[in-house]
Amino acid sequence: MEGGKAILSISRSPFRPFSPVPQTTIHLRHYSRSPLSAVSPLHTTSSTLPEPLKQIHKAGIVACLRAQNVKTAVEAAHAALAGGVSVLEIVITTPGALEIIKVLCKDYPSVKFGIGTVLNIEDARKLTKAGAQFLMSPCTVMEILHWFRGSEILYIPGVMTPTEIFSAYNAGAEVVKVYPVSALGGEKYISTLRKPFPTIPMIASQGITTGSVGKYINAGASAVVLSDAIFDKEAMIKEDFDEIKRLAHLVTIEASLARKGNSKL
Repeated sequence: MEGGKAILSISRSPFRPFSPVPQTTIHLRHYSRSPLSAVSPLHTTSSTLPEPLKQIHKAGIVACLRAQNVKTAVEAAHAALAGGVSVLEIVITTPGALEIIKVLCKDYPSVKFGIGTVLNIEDARKLTKAGAQFLMSPCTVMEILHWFRGSEILYIPGVMTPTEIFSAYNAGAEVVKVYPVSALGGEKYISTLRKPFPTIPMIASQGITTGSVGKYINAGASAVVLSDAIFDKEAMIKEDFDEIKRLAHLVTIEASLARKGNSKL
């Protein structure tokens, strides 16, 4: 919202893997804050925050699923959820992403489901209409950020530099995704960013492995995005869903222990 008015006109991006859809109704919340407020990002449990963000803070993990077909995607999702995952992102390039999100939202009403690699407002509207509760991008798509700002839908823009972090936050982002974090220095980069931006919630994404989840959380990440660490490539090819369940259980325990052992939490 800008000046108490909802933004109703958004320019279109050139990326349109899906056909445009009619405008959806978004229930807006009142939104106001001072830049870099003194509230700790690891204590942001206010009722004004979107429910997906509350769950992300609580879980410390966002499972990122990409698959070659609907059947494998759904079964892999079931396995990860059985292993303890409570926030699941489906990459938009997964065939049948819309159908998958509809099925999962119906079967698991307490889990927060979202779509990743969303690059334009047309897709964003269509995906949220299908049931996606949060959206992620590898970069900051201002059209999406402005459209969902202050709404019940959580948009998580991708950022890399300090300037991008502050720009996204100042434009209304409630949390940012630091990507590609392993190429930028891993948990040390998160720790470095926390010094100038101690109150901006950051989710670390890309290349995070089993065993390093706790390091990122201890460095100041509100949560981490895990892809291969849960949906192991070989396990996905072999459809070894027991292994996916085991990995999901392993990393959820690791995140839980890290959060309990972090005095800031």
